[in-house]
Amino acid sequence: MDPTEATDLLDWKRRIFDLYRRVREATDPADAWQDWRRTRDEMFRRHPQSPLPTARRAGFPGASYFAYDPAARVAADVEAVAPERYEIATSRDGTYSFTRVGRAVFDLSSHQTSLELYWLDGYGGGLFLPFRDATAGRDTYGAGRYLIDTIKGADLGMEAGRLLLDFNFAYNPSCAYDPRWACPLAPPPNRIDIPVHAGERKPPMR
Repeated sequence: MDPTEATDLLDWKRRIFDLYRRVREATDPADAWQDWRRTRDEMFRRHPQSPLPTARRAGFPGASYFAYDPAARVAADVEAVAPERYEIATSRDGTYSFTRVGRAVFDLSSHQTSLELYWLDGYGGGLFLPFRDATAGRDTYGAGRYLIDTIKGADLGMEAGRLLLDFNFAYNPSCAYDPRWACPLAPPPNRIDIPVHAGERKPPMR
């Protein structure tokens, strides 16, 4: 990574952190979601660190999403679990090291559901919550989507002491747009059987 790439990446992170700050501070989640969509689309088109290949950026029509669903916004209880180290597979060769630090338990579509929470073992760490649901491979990216990635600022915060999970803000990893990116995938414990018709849909064919 040369200095220009490093400063471009830093700028991308600043903008994403600021975007999620606005989302957390917004009084209307649906309005915040529209802001999130507009900002992401603009960054995909114009930012040097866009996950899109350079040739596809200017004509990018915007990401595809399910319609906003208020019922997809839930508050989860975080349960203690025995720490367990995972080598989570990536979209390319290799793995990332994470440690399971808890389990988020919540009701979604009248089903009690749980997803494991992971902490990146690298310097500084960060909370990470990937998942794959029953829409994967058909309506959504086959390897799963992300809800929380605090290393990149994706964090909706807490609500009355519970972890806020809004599946309307579920988004695709960068490798869904370009295979040059290496993205950790949803591990088996975070593959759920119910369909989640909220958040980002599968990208168009590359």
